[in-house]
Amino acid sequence: MNIMWEAVSLIAVALLWGATNPLMKKGGEGIQRVHRGNRIAQFGAELKFLVFNWKYILPFLVNQSGSVLFYLTLASAELSLAVPITNALTFIFTTLMGRVLGEDIGGKETYFGMALVVVGVTLCVWDKT
Repeated sequence: MNIMWEAVSLIAVALLWGATNPLMKKGGEGIQRVHRGNRIAQFGAELKFLVFNWKYILPFLVNQSGSVLFYLTLASAELSLAVPITNALTFIFTTLMGRVLGEDIGGKETYFGMALVVVGVTLCVWDKT
């Protein structure tokens, strides 16, 4: 795989992970109200709550498709490039999706930080081409 295809794949992974993180958080709301007697029953009740909650399970499945793509991309990508790109961009996409969902993400410092992350990732990719 060439470096540009790897970069596109890693950006797609970051988008899949980052976009679904706030959706899973929102879809999991209400799990705090699930109470059972012992730890095993509690675990089962929480698992049932999540598995049968489409607002949680659909973003979770999309998130896991990102994990599959990440695994497939790691077969040919440089680990020193793949992990920083994916983690940094996942943070950005998570923050932006949180903003879309109405979460408070901070002020101009947050956007400035995201711009610096994009510049850093661009330099990483540019240096490897």
